[in-house]
Amino acid sequence: MTLTAPYRLEYPYKRGLGPVLGAFFGALRAGQLLGVRSADGSVFCPPTEFHPTTAEAMTQMVPLTGEGVVESVYWIARPQPHHPLDIPFAFVRVHLDGSDSFFVHVLDTRGDSSLAVRGLRVAPRWRAERQGAITDIEAFVPLDQVTDPVAAPMKTMERAVIPVELDYVIRAGATQSTFLKQLEQRRLVGRRSPVNGQVLIPPRGACTESGEPCVEEVDVSSSGVVTTFSVIRIEFPGQRLKPPYVCAAILLDGADVPLIHLVGGDPNDVRMGMRVRAVWTEEPQASMEAIQFFEPTGEPDAPFDHYKEHL
Repeated sequence: MTLTAPYRLEYPYKRGLGPVLGAFFGALRAGQLLGVRSADGSVFCPPTEFHPTTAEAMTQMVPLTGEGVVESVYWIARPQPHHPLDIPFAFVRVHLDGSDSFFVHVLDTRGDSSLAVRGLRVAPRWRAERQGAITDIEAFVPLDQVTDPVAAPMKTMERAVIPVELDYVIRAGATQSTFLKQLEQRRLVGRRSPVNGQVLIPPRGACTESGEPCVEEVDVSSSGVVTTFSVIRIEFPGQRLKPPYVCAAILLDGADVPLIHLVGGDPNDVRMGMRVRAVWTEEPQASMEAIQFFEPTGEPDAPFDHYKEHL
């Protein structure tokens, strides 16, 4: 059976904003909308730093009321967990008063699809607590549902921190599923290329040089040699070891390509050629996390010729 597992990619994306976007996001935090005016008098909102057709730099910021007209509608009858509202709503393109571009956002009609039509006059519903993000506008709503936002001072923002959250279902495939099940048995099993005889681990379904199928399984040792490594000193989400620690390319005995994994212990003791062995978790699991990390064996270092082709 092919193994599957949920996977979430999640991290804070940070970027500098500059004067135009900094002013726009600062205004959002204050509960206001700003556009930017070009030399020909056109106003763009959301603002861009350069004109989309002439590449002219644009810097003149223009306050907008936030009111506008719905130009197109895409109704969401069954919201999913990642959607901004948990009741039926619409994604809409709004032509804001005083703007010559379109603003794409969410329309909340309290679940009534009959209201989500072209020509509907709308305005933003602002969140009570705002951070300087496009989500400070919770949704656009019909004008009769608009309330004034809680006042906040306007200040240009220098940097935005944008949370990125992507959910996947990883399908390992036949070859990798077999490899992961063997890890659950505390076995490290590669596959041999029928062309050059190299043992590849993690195994590939086909030779990386020729494309020929790799069928023959080869057990390799859980001990090996550090070829190259990096010392990780900065914390980030998802780390299994507390920095500082080492991420290394490890040439396992019996394999012909290095395996990337963590090395425990004092990072200052790690060196090229150092002999290490796998430290397995107490509970078996069909995952590379079945190996907690590799630790030094105390054996003499391998000679350079043993791993020089794997740097």
